[in-house]
Amino acid sequence: MSHPDPDQLAARIPLCLTRDHDALHKDLDRARRRIQAGKPADRLLERLNGRIEASVLAREQRRQALPSPNFPDDLPVSAHREEIAGLIQAHQVVVICGETGSGKTTQLPKICLSLGRGTDGLIGHTQPRRIAARSVASRIAEELNSPLGEQVGFKVRFSDHVGPRTLVKLMTDGILLAELRSDPLLSAYDTLIIDEAHERSLNIDFLLGYLKRLLPRRPDLKLIITSATLDPERIARHFADAPVYEVPGRTYPVEIRYRPVTGEDDADTDRDLNEALLAAVDELAQAGPGDILVFLPGEREIREAAEALRKHHPRHTEILPLYARLSAAEQNRVFAPHTGRRVVLATNVAETALTVPGIRYVIDSGLVRIARYAWRSRIQRLSLEPVSQASANQRAGRCGRLGPGICIRLYGEEDFQLRPAYTDPEILRSNLASVILQMAHLNLGDPEDFPFVEPPDTRLIRDGFKLLQTLQAVDDAHRITATGRQLARLPVDPTLGAMLLAAAREQALAEVTLIVAFLALQDPRERPAEKRQAADEAHARFREPGSDFLGYLKLWAAWREQSRHLSKAKLRAWCREHFLSFVRMREWQDLHGQLRQSLREMDLKENQEPADPAAIHRALLTGLVTQVGVKTEKHDYLGARNRRFHIHPSSGLFKGTPAWIMAAEIAETTRVYARECAAIRPEFLETVAGHLLKHHYYEPHFEPRRGTVAAWDRVTLFGLIVNPKRKVNYGRVDPADARRVFIREGLVAGRLRSRAPALAHNQALIREIEDLEARGRRRDLLADEQVLYDFYDGRLPPQIHDGAGFERWRKQAERDDATILHLDRDTLLQREAPDLGGERFPDVLESDGLRLPLSYRFEPGHEADGVTLTLPLAALNALDPGRGDWLVPGLLEEKIAALIKTLPKSLRRNFVPAPEFARAALARLEVTQGELIPALTRALRQITGTDVPLDQWQPERLEPHLQMRYRVVDPQGKTLVSGRDLQALKDQLSGRAVESFQAHRPEDRERDGLTDWDFGPLADHVAFQQHGATLRGYPALEDRGDRVALILADSPARAATIHRAGLRRLFMLGAREPVKYLYRSLPDIQRLCLQYNPVDRCEALKDDLVFAAVERVFMAEPWPRDAAAFEQRLEAGRGELVAAANALCALAGEILTAYQRIRTRLKGALPLSWVEAAGDIRDQLEHLIHPHCLLETPPDRLAQYPRYLAAIERRMERLDHAPDKDRRARVDLEPLWEDCKARRAAGRTGGDWSRYRWLIEELRVSLFAQELGTVEKVSVKRLEDLRKSLDRA
Repeated sequence: MSHPDPDQLAARIPLCLTRDHDALHKDLDRARRRIQAGKPADRLLERLNGRIEASVLAREQRRQALPSPNFPDDLPVSAHREEIAGLIQAHQVVVICGETGSGKTTQLPKICLSLGRGTDGLIGHTQPRRIAARSVASRIAEELNSPLGEQVGFKVRFSDHVGPRTLVKLMTDGILLAELRSDPLLSAYDTLIIDEAHERSLNIDFLLGYLKRLLPRRPDLKLIITSATLDPERIARHFADAPVYEVPGRTYPVEIRYRPVTGEDDADTDRDLNEALLAAVDELAQAGPGDILVFLPGEREIREAAEALRKHHPRHTEILPLYARLSAAEQNRVFAPHTGRRVVLATNVAETALTVPGIRYVIDSGLVRIARYAWRSRIQRLSLEPVSQASANQRAGRCGRLGPGICIRLYGEEDFQLRPAYTDPEILRSNLASVILQMAHLNLGDPEDFPFVEPPDTRLIRDGFKLLQTLQAVDDAHRITATGRQLARLPVDPTLGAMLLAAAREQALAEVTLIVAFLALQDPRERPAEKRQAADEAHARFREPGSDFLGYLKLWAAWREQSRHLSKAKLRAWCREHFLSFVRMREWQDLHGQLRQSLREMDLKENQEPADPAAIHRALLTGLVTQVGVKTEKHDYLGARNRRFHIHPSSGLFKGTPAWIMAAEIAETTRVYARECAAIRPEFLETVAGHLLKHHYYEPHFEPRRGTVAAWDRVTLFGLIVNPKRKVNYGRVDPADARRVFIREGLVAGRLRSRAPALAHNQALIREIEDLEARGRRRDLLADEQVLYDFYDGRLPPQIHDGAGFERWRKQAERDDATILHLDRDTLLQREAPDLGGERFPDVLESDGLRLPLSYRFEPGHEADGVTLTLPLAALNALDPGRGDWLVPGLLEEKIAALIKTLPKSLRRNFVPAPEFARAALARLEVTQGELIPALTRALRQITGTDVPLDQWQPERLEPHLQMRYRVVDPQGKTLVSGRDLQALKDQLSGRAVESFQAHRPEDRERDGLTDWDFGPLADHVAFQQHGATLRGYPALEDRGDRVALILADSPARAATIHRAGLRRLFMLGAREPVKYLYRSLPDIQRLCLQYNPVDRCEALKDDLVFAAVERVFMAEPWPRDAAAFEQRLEAGRGELVAAANALCALAGEILTAYQRIRTRLKGALPLSWVEAAGDIRDQLEHLIHPHCLLETPPDRLAQYPRYLAAIERRMERLDHAPDKDRRARVDLEPLWEDCKARRAAGRTGGDWSRYRWLIEELRVSLFAQELGTVEKVSVKRLEDLRKSLDRA
C-alpha cells in the first residue's frame, strides 16, 4: 500500500483553513525529519493526510456556504463597493474613511464575503465597545437573512456567539488582543476589519502596532481599517502609505444651535444641565417629528436625565438609555421599531461606534468622561472634560442621515472654538506604566521597539518601567510578574490597582476599594476661594486624626446615610451645605460599584469585619511608596530622592506633623505641598517595599545565643532612613569580616556556646588567670588578646564564620588531632602571680552558719567591680547586714585606710598616715564580729584616745570595690537584683525572700495540725543547701487558729515573731476550758468594748486581753523548747489564767476610762493657746493607745499607763493657766520625741532603744506632772547622753 508523499501533502496545505496551516507544517516537518533519520513515518503521514483532507473539506464547505449579499442602495458605501473591493483585492492593507452612517461598518464585511473572503478563515471585525459588537452583528445577520450565531456571530466579554459555520465574527478589540496569547499569528482569520480606528484607544493602537509586525508573516491576511474623517492619513502612513478610500456621507444640512448651560460650580452645572436638557427637548418637539439623540458623559447623568424627562411628561415620548454596561436586551430596544417620539440618552458609544436609527435631532452636552494620567500625583484619574471639536462634529452628524437635522449644543459657540481639534490618543493621556503593563500582559514585546502609530517618549517608557518595578508588576528583566497580570485586569491605574491587591491580602478590601475609587476621580470636596474657612469647617466633620484617607470613609458613611433618607433635591442641598460636588459624589459611588464588580470577577473577596487602620494604610502604601516623607528638624518633610515638601493646610495632618507620612499627591503651587496624607510607621515600608530598600551594614558583633555574627543594618528607601538600626546575620553579608569578628568575639572572648572540650579547657585557664587578676586588682597576668586571636586564626579554615560551621569543622578536625585547639598555661600567663590565695581572698563567706559564694571582678566603673556575694533569695532575710562591712581579708586594710580618709580634717589629722593606722587598727579588730565602723571606732579610741562620733564616718564615699556587692538570685540562679546596700535589697525583696524560703525549705522538718507538743525538742536551726550556698531554717510554731504548725522561718527574728504567736496558741489549746470561760466571762467587757471602739473592734479587744493573759501566765522567758518543759509550764499556770485576765481587765478599764476622758476633752473648739499642745497630746495618745497595745506593750510599761494618762490630764488642767510653761517644756521634749519616732521607724525598737522610748514617757511625767513621780531619774540631758551612748554602741 502506497503512503502519502510529503511533497504532495505540502502542496495541499494552502488549500486548508488558515487556522490549520501552522500545525500541519510543523507535523509535516517532523515526519520529514523521521524519514531523513531512517525512522518509520507511515502512521504519522497517514494521520496528517487525514487532517489535511478534513481541513480541505471544511474550507470547501465554507466556500460553498458563502452568501451572495445584497447592498442597500440608501447607504453611500454601496455605491462605492466596486472600488473598495478592487482596493481590497490589490492591497494587503486598505484604509476606508467615511462619515458615521455611511454604512462602512455593516457593508464592509459583506464586500469581503462577495470577494470570497471568509473561506480560508474568519472575517474578524472589531468594535471598541461590546454594545457595538452585538448590534452590528445583529444588523449584518439580518441583512444576510441568517440567524445570529450562524454565518454572523459575535464574541464579547462573558458572551460567545460564534459557531463552526460562522463566517463573520464581530468582537471587541480587547477580545482580539486577548486571542494573541493563544494564536499569535491570528491564523483563525483570513481578513481583519479594525473599525473606529480614529478613536485611537490603547487597544486599537496595540492592534495596529501588532498587525504592522504580523502582516509580513501573513501575506494572505487582509487588513481593512475604517475611520471617521479624523486624520486617516496618519494611520495610512503607519502601514507604508496604504491606500485611503473616502466614502462620502449623507449630506443633509444640520443646523447648529448653541444653548449654553449657566452655572458657577459643578453642583449648579449638574442641576442646570437637566433643566437645559428639558428646555432643548421642548424646543425640538416644536421643530417637528423625529427621534432625539442626547449625548451625556456617563451612566449616572443618563439615569438622572431619564428621571427628569419622565417627570417632565413629554407627550407620546419613549425614553431609552444607551451605554456600554447595559444588558444586550436593553441595548437592543434602541433598534426596535416604535411609534411616537423616542429620546435616546447615550454616552459617546453612539458617537461613532454605532448608528441609532431614526435620529433627526441631537442634543450635545459637550461633556465626556475620560481617563487621564496626572503626572504630579502619578495617578490616573477619571475626569469630566469638554469634548473635542472633532467629537462635537461627529455628534452633530448623527442627525443628518434621514434629512435636515438640528443639533442643540448645551455650550456656547465661543466655547466650541476654544476646544482642541482632536481628542488625544489614549496612549498620550495614559500612564505609560499602564500601557507597558498591558503590553506585557498581551505579550506584545518591548514598548521601545513596538511600532506604535505615535510612539511615546522613551524616557517616559523607562519611567513607566521603574514604576512597575516599584509595584513588583515586572521583574528586573522587564518580564511581567503574577502581580502584574492581576494588575492588568483591574480597570484602574496600576498604582491604585496595587493598593487593591494589597488590600485583599490585608483583609481591608472593602475600605480600600472606597479609597481607591475616591483617588481615581476628582476630589468632590470643594474649597471656593471666597469661602475657604466655611468649607474647611464643613469638611472638618469628615476628618480623621492621623489620616486623610480614613476621612474618606467618614465622608462615604455620611453620604450613604443621607442618600438613604433624603430626596435627590435635598441630597443636593446637603452637598452644597457641606461644600461637596454632588456630581463627583455620584461619580465616586458609580466607580466604587464598578470596582467591586471587577474585584468579584477576579475572585477577590471583601472583608466582612472592619479593617484595622494599620492594614488599610499598609495597603495604600503599596501604591504610594514613592510618595512618603519623614519630618526634618526644619519642620518640613524630606521625601524620596531628596524632595522637600510641606503638608497642605487643607489636610487633617497639617497641625499634627507626624514623623512619617505618605501622600496621594505631592505638587508644587506656591510651595511644594503634599495633599491627602496619612501618618505611617516606618516599619510599614519594610513590609510593603522590601524590594526597594537599600542596606548599610555597620557594627558587626558576635551573638552567643545564636552563635552567629550579627550587624546593624541601616535601611533606606530613596535616601530616607527607614530603620537606622536593624539586626541582620552578618555572615551572609560579609563572610570574611564575619570570620574575624567570630574569632575575636566568639572564641577569644569566650562567648561562643559550645560543648567543645578544648574551648572549655581554654576558658577555664583564662578564667583562672582573670580571677587572679580580679583578686589582686591588676591587669598584667593574662596574655594579650592578639595572642589568642592568632592561635585560632591559624587553625580555623577561611569559610568558618559562625558556631554551626565551627562545630562541624571541629568535630572532624578533633578526630585527627584531639588537642588541635588546646591552649597551655605558659602561653596565657605573662608572669608569675603573687600571693592571691584563698585565705586572703576566700571563695565563700561564712556568717551565722550561712556559707555564701564570693566572686571577684577588676573593672573600675563597672557595676560589679570588686567583691560580689551571691545570695540565694531564700537566705536574704537571714544575712546579718554588718557582716558584709568586713569585705574580705585581702581588701580590709585598704578599706579601713579609705574609711579614715573619709573623716573630716579635724578628726582625720589624728590618724595620719592613714595606711599605718589602718594596719594598727586591723590588728586590734576581732574580724567579722558586729558592725565594722563601731568596732573601728573603738580600736582607734584604744590607739589614740580620740573618740570619733559615728555620724562623722562617711562610708558612702568609699570606692565601690571597697563595699561588698550583693547579687540576689532566684532558685534558678538568675539575678533578681544587685547592689551594695543590703538593707535596701531586703526592703525591696523581703516578701519574695520569705516566699522563696518557704518554697525551697526542707519540708520533712515541718508539720501541721498540731494541738499538743508531740513533735520532740525544738532545734535552734536546720541547715540545707541551695545553689552552692549553705542556708539555715529556724524552727518555729505558727498560729493557725484551731491548731499550730511546725515550720521553718528564714531568719531568727522572723522565727521569734512567728513562734511567740504559735506557742501562745499551743498553750491556749492546752488550756481550752479556762480560755473558753474567759471569752464568755471577761469582766465588764461591754463597757471596755464601748471605750475601745475608737481604737479597734470589740473582738480584737477580747483577743488581746486573753492573749495577753496567756502570755503573762505561761510565757515568761526562756520559752519551753521541749514537751516536758511545755507541760510543766502549762500545768503550773492553768489555775492562774482567770485571775490574770481579771487583773488585766481591771487595768484596761482604768486605762480606757482615762483615755476616754482625754479624747472627750480634746474634742470641739479649743482655745488658741491649746492648739500646739493638743497636737502633741494626740500624737502621744496615738503611740500609747493603738490596736493591740494591751498585748504588745511590755507588762511593766503597761502598768504605768494610768500614770502616763493622769500626767496628760494634769497637763491639760494647767494649760489654761500656764501655756508658756507648757510650750517651753514641749520645746525641750520635741527633738527627743521626733528622733525617737524616726529611729523606731528605722527598726530600732528592741533592747536599750525600747528603754529610750519609755524614758521619754517618764520625761513627759517629769515635765508636765512632776508630782506624780517617775520610775527612775530622768531629764533632757540624761536622755541625750543615753542616745549618744546607744549610737556609739
